[in-house]
Amino acid sequence: MEKIPMTAAGFSSLEAELRHRQAVDRPRIIQQITEARSHGDLSENAEYHAAKEQQSINEGRIAELEDKISRAEVIDVSKLSGDTITFGATVTLVDEDTDEKKVWQIVGDTEADAKAGRISISSPLARALIGKKKGSSVEVNTPKGAKAYEVRKVEWR
Repeated sequence: MEKIPMTAAGFSSLEAELRHRQAVDRPRIIQQITEARSHGDLSENAEYHAAKEQQSINEGRIAELEDKISRAEVIDVSKLSGDTITFGATVTLVDEDTDEKKVWQIVGDTEADAKAGRISISSPLARALIGKKKGSSVEVNTPKGAKAYEVRKVEWR
């Protein structure tokens, strides 16, 4: 069983979603199924079929969350240090062509969110950054072509 690396914040959000799906969504869906059943013939009851489909999706997500939580390898980023980029590092990069500055934190696959500045450890950029130090130059193949970045800062937050 392969471990899934994630930050403490990512682990907490998975646990919160699991609790919500079990304590809020599951009872609500069961109530919807019960109400739909009371309307009679189930073969032509769209509300019943919709609620059953919702239940299937919710139970599937619950199983997926339980699996991820059981295989989680929580890494406390605040206890990490050093100047070499590894999982959990927050890296400030400067595009060598445009001088555009970007800040990325390298996180687990389940918690990646580019809009929030978190990239997956398995992304091409993160894979190129791992093992590099401040001042290094990194080239990454993107859908728009090759991009070159300079590592300006490595932080642990």
